[in-house]
Amino acid sequence: MQALVYEGPRTMIVREVPVPEPRSDEALIRVARAGICGSELGGYLGHNSLRKPPLIMGHEFSGVVAKLGTQAEGAGLRVGDRVTANPLATCGKCRYCRSGETQLCPSRQLLGAHRPGAFAEYVAVPAENVYRLDDKLSFEEGALAEPYACAAHVCRLLALKPADRLLICGAGPIGLLVLQAAQIYGLRDIVVLDLNEERLDIARELGAVASAELAGAAAVPEGGFDAAVDAVGAQATRQLGIAQVRPGGTVVFTGLHEADSRLPVNDMIRSETVTRGAFAYSREDFETALRWLAEGRANLLSWSLTAPLAEGSACFEKLVSGPGKVAKIFLKLS
Repeated sequence: MQALVYEGPRTMIVREVPVPEPRSDEALIRVARAGICGSELGGYLGHNSLRKPPLIMGHEFSGVVAKLGTQAEGAGLRVGDRVTANPLATCGKCRYCRSGETQLCPSRQLLGAHRPGAFAEYVAVPAENVYRLDDKLSFEEGALAEPYACAAHVCRLLALKPADRLLICGAGPIGLLVLQAAQIYGLRDIVVLDLNEERLDIARELGAVASAELAGAAAVPEGGFDAAVDAVGAQATRQLGIAQVRPGGTVVFTGLHEADSRLPVNDMIRSETVTRGAFAYSREDFETALRWLAEGRANLLSWSLTAPLAEGSACFEKLVSGPGKVAKIFLKLS
């Protein structure tokens, strides 16, 4: 089969590799679409410790069940089903898995990082992680389930209320999906910050106040925001979220761009600022995202591109050098 192989910083080559053989508890998926994630851009540039060459990346995907392992048939799947999959493989036995916090499993493995991923014609996935797609959903929408699950997780941790005033730092795919998830909770007072004016246009078209500078955002609330999300992962945006929430407000950090940041801890103590990390999603979040997609409650396709696998390296370059008014690129495999 053909696969896009990461072989070093800014080096991705389409190669012929063996088709994976699913283990007894796995399903083999013939990949139709695979989205490029921001974390993979860091890997492509050589800045992500989880992604070591040679590696087939890709964890946002959809496709068709091609084969089932001998013990996977009890998962309710059939060959030919249109599906997507939760790419986090977990042990299912630890305290976190038993309590529904599978994203915290110490044995977790991510497709496209710890295991071969979906930038290939076929990918093997634990059958219990595979979900049938609603007939209304396209393969592109199915591939959005994973990033939308991240957004659902962020909003669940924030415990949003309709009157809350929310600041989102970053108008990349996760920031834009957090915006749409927050709107499902009833929020209307949402400000999105980014340096990319074209992505700010997307945020405006989705109903947010969007600006490159907070001082230029007319909707900055007196007294501060009730909640903030850092979907960038830089020291400056982390500090900005802390500075802009009201006393007692909540900041969720979900961007992974920089490993370490200096934060004004004394100010956070005196203001009783609540901070949370948000990593990936639980099964509940993934299923919530799939339901919202089926209900038409997410829209990035108007600002997305689909390109063949052979153009994968060029697509990565486009995203790191200047995506323009593009929120997501999907690679087409079948």
